[in-house]
Amino acid sequence: MKKICLTTLGIFILFSAAFAQQFSVDTTGYKNEKLHLEETNLISGYYNQDGNHSAVTGGIGTQKLNDISNIIELKFVKYDNITNNKYTLNLETGLDHHTAASQAFINKSGASKPYGTRFYPSLNWKVEQANKLTVGFGVAYSGEFNYHSYSANFLIGKASKNENTEVTFKAQAFFDRVTMLEPSELIPKTTTVNIITYTTASGRTYTSGGGHGENIPTSPRNTFSGSLTWSQVVNKNFQFALISDIVGQSGLLSLPFHRVYFKSTNDSAKIENLPGTRIKIPLGLRMNYFPGDKVVMRAYYRYYIDDWGVKAHTASLEVPYKISPFASIAPFYRYYIQTAADYFAPYAQHSLSDQYYTSNYDLSAFTSHYVGVNIRLTPKKGVFNVPWFNMIEFRYGHYIQTTGLHADNFGINLRFK
Repeated sequence: MKKICLTTLGIFILFSAAFAQQFSVDTTGYKNEKLHLEETNLISGYYNQDGNHSAVTGGIGTQKLNDISNIIELKFVKYDNITNNKYTLNLETGLDHHTAASQAFINKSGASKPYGTRFYPSLNWKVEQANKLTVGFGVAYSGEFNYHSYSANFLIGKASKNENTEVTFKAQAFFDRVTMLEPSELIPKTTTVNIITYTTASGRTYTSGGGHGENIPTSPRNTFSGSLTWSQVVNKNFQFALISDIVGQSGLLSLPFHRVYFKSTNDSAKIENLPGTRIKIPLGLRMNYFPGDKVVMRAYYRYYIDDWGVKAHTASLEVPYKISPFASIAPFYRYYIQTAADYFAPYAQHSLSDQYYTSNYDLSAFTSHYVGVNIRLTPKKGVFNVPWFNMIEFRYGHYIQTTGLHADNFGINLRFK
């Protein structure tokens, strides 16, 4: 937690001088014809987990992991006085650093690095027109040593004249490249520097991609999704949203550094093997109820099904309570349950006759609970009496899973406006 505080303090000092002059000007009710910085969020988080079902070692072994994340969000806004359109540009940059004990076992000699860093910038542009039509698009990138992802999204929404009803459609596409890092004992004995094709120990062939060296091939993974949301304000106390999604994936959906052990094979292993396609269908309902001026009840339910045999239910409730006009506390709880995928079995329970196999406990049957609290402070004169430093938010959550996995998540958000 000390690392989070130091990181956040450093970012705060760095940006304070740059934003002080801009945010000291009161722009309430003013429609600026130029794109200007309206809001900045600095978010830091710390996550740690532990368990004993690592997919790297075939469904047994440590799942200990620590992750430190830092995100900077910049929101730019422009108003057009002629058309009354509102233009919004969101820029976000994130940097995560994690240590995962299981990564050291990709190579049985222990030579693998048990840590990694992920960098993920994104850009989103949105136009809210005077006729209640909203159109937007965005692009993003996420990359670390063995994984690179490029994505694009498009949204279009239409609200009624009184803004009580809105229908929004969003489409997303992800184009990922997975570096073929196999367990050390399963790497083919001979390699060629300029590889065109690559055959794994399990007999599958992939094309080289030039990821981190010409002799380390990569394989693609593509994801396409569409989401339709209907939002409705019923009255001043109640509103809801219906959300339907469909997600299609193709390419390398298994990970080559996940081992799978089989019955009666003298402790020999193969790499995880899963189908090359997957269809996911989540359906959700979100409800907000305002029983009084100080309390909000936010409820959510989602049903999920896919063609790998997984079915899941999610139910969550968050109840923000306004302690004062400038402070609120919001306890929350989420319940989740899923069935196992058709291709999952624990350590050494797969048969050699199985076409597909995994011992990744993310695809097992389990129940989980996530409980925590969110505290938000918005002092009238600004945090520490700094007018443009208008919010500080703390969040903590504890996660437990019936597989034995447990985790803690800490977060802090500083907002400048």
